[in-house]
Amino acid sequence: MAKNAAEVIAFAKANKILFYDFRFTDIKGAWHHVSYHVDSVDETTLKGLPFDGSSIPAWQPIHKSDMQLIPDPTSIFLDPFTADPTLVVFCDVWDIYKNQAYEKCPRSIAKNAVKYLKDSGIGDTVYFGPENEFFLFDSLKVRDAINIQYYELDSSEGIWNSHTDMPGSINTGHRPGTKGGYFPVAPVDSQVDLRADIVKTLHKIGMETFVVHHEVAQAQGEIGVKFGTLIEAADNVQKLKYVVKNVAHKWGKTATFMPKPLYGDNGNGMHCHQSIWKDGKNLFAGNGYQGLSETAMNYIGGVLKHGKTVAAFTNASTNSYKRLLPGFEAPAILAYSAQNRSACARIPFVSGEKAKRVEFRFPDSSANPYLAFAALLMAGLDGIQNKIDPGPPREEDLFELSLDEIREKGIQQMPHTLREAVEHMLAGKEIFKKGNVFTEEFIQTYKAYKFETEIWPWEGRPHPFEFLTTYSC
Repeated sequence: MAKNAAEVIAFAKANKILFYDFRFTDIKGAWHHVSYHVDSVDETTLKGLPFDGSSIPAWQPIHKSDMQLIPDPTSIFLDPFTADPTLVVFCDVWDIYKNQAYEKCPRSIAKNAVKYLKDSGIGDTVYFGPENEFFLFDSLKVRDAINIQYYELDSSEGIWNSHTDMPGSINTGHRPGTKGGYFPVAPVDSQVDLRADIVKTLHKIGMETFVVHHEVAQAQGEIGVKFGTLIEAADNVQKLKYVVKNVAHKWGKTATFMPKPLYGDNGNGMHCHQSIWKDGKNLFAGNGYQGLSETAMNYIGGVLKHGKTVAAFTNASTNSYKRLLPGFEAPAILAYSAQNRSACARIPFVSGEKAKRVEFRFPDSSANPYLAFAALLMAGLDGIQNKIDPGPPREEDLFELSLDEIREKGIQQMPHTLREAVEHMLAGKEIFKKGNVFTEEFIQTYKAYKFETEIWPWEGRPHPFEFLTTYSC
């Protein structure tokens, strides 16, 4: 929509913008923003805006808190939710002390990964097509105290409401049930109009969508968004989350991309379709397995080899590993196959060389998209550079294999906890440090942040199920 600061200013004038909203992403993946009235913004302002980096978790110390937001003119869109016309602008973060892109800015790290791809000579463009699943619940209640750990989710679609008197309406009895939500029509699918509103809002901000449907779990949905370059795709994840959550809020619902909010039903994934291009040619197209090239196979080999290391960024929450269980279309076995959704890496059936790609199915939306995509790319490039053989494809239903069978076949599995993933990341961090894409300081900061905010607090709390198994010991 704009190429430079002058075009941003012109666009703002043409659209009678009253506020600029400058946004950036923290380590966890949360969006932050600061607004400026239109009268206070000119081309000089758009070269850099000051903010307090010490108030962002795991960023700057108080004595070195001054930082700069660097607006990206190519990223602007009109906010569809604000009362006054507001122009959203994505920003990168600049370190004024080192006079360089901030090494803890996820968007800058992602840009470093793209630069590393180009500098390697392997390709000049990498495309990502993330598929972010989400739930639309009616309510969430949570309590976390010294003597109580409690949550309760509710949805009119929940099978647990089969006997409930529904406030203001009858209990129709039309529900998808556990694992029954894939493609039923209304009234079983009660969220048709809500999803349609989300899609219309996405189109208002310039995003292209295709498939729109109810997902397998009750109260779960998915909206397919067109693929893009690594940065475009990560930006689109942030926009998608923003729109889904705010449209749901408008409808009196609450949306979540949490990997596993419901016990015993499918969870939310962020399946990532990927391909590398050079000079307008798809390097993943070839004459090998399922029409893939040796480059694509080596890329798969790299991601599978480093899957446990990559998981710290692609499956970035303690809740992530409750999703990676057999039987819920969330593969935890590091193998590849054609069309087989029980494998971590799937080769979709497509027609034409341009569509050839690999889909990695283990990531989820608790990941920071910039870090997750950069980590996947770095692992895949290591596979290409070292010609890593992914081994034979696994065409059988991997969910049916016992642990003994998995071990006998020599198949590696994803980590079982976030602690395990972060420890693998620390052991295999050298692949991320190539080209100074992820710096040692960032890796150590990420490790400390995950342990202090998620791993130790989660490990220290008793779980309700433990009272069923252990209270009478």
